[in-house]
Amino acid sequence: MVIDNQDLEQQQYSHATQEQTDGYSPNPKNISSDCNYTKDDYSQARQFSPECIRLNFDTLKPFESLSHQFKQWGVIFDNCIVIQPSNPAFPSRSGSKVVMSSPQNGFLEVTFLRPAKRVSALITSSQRLIFSAYDQQDKLLDESVLPQSNVTNSGSDIPPNTMLSVVADDIWKVKIICFDGHFTLDEFRFCFSTET
Repeated sequence: MVIDNQDLEQQQYSHATQEQTDGYSPNPKNISSDCNYTKDDYSQARQFSPECIRLNFDTLKPFESLSHQFKQWGVIFDNCIVIQPSNPAFPSRSGSKVVMSSPQNGFLEVTFLRPAKRVSALITSSQRLIFSAYDQQDKLLDESVLPQSNVTNSGSDIPPNTMLSVVADDIWKVKIICFDGHFTLDEFRFCFSTET
């Protein structure tokens, strides 16, 4: 089940759309003692998070620093800002707002309060970009690569807002890295692992 955070805020669970998910359901690990988040955070994320979520950045203000706004859905952003793109090279897809890395250019990190099994986003980038998934020990689990720029009118065969995704057991963190460039992210989606 995919639930848009705007629908969740309005408690409109009946309007959620269905999404097929794969059949595996690994056991989530406990949050390690060196994690910045408490067991209460973990329990709260489990209580309020449906299986799959699509974030709607249009609920946020332009130039708002994005970090803990979606914590109740089990996700925390780092080095991230909300923008309403004025540069047509970086179009939004589903609304008027997207997110980009800031204050450090070319790097964005997302941490989950419980393990995810699938994470995806629509990416527009000015350079080659890597979308990587990691476990609690920062071991690389999976990665997806945008091999070249896909901004509007770049002459690239890859269109703007190309979906990149990673799939693995126990994803606790994703990192998005663009080498010497800028990128925007839209329609960030994630599916949590389920207990057996």
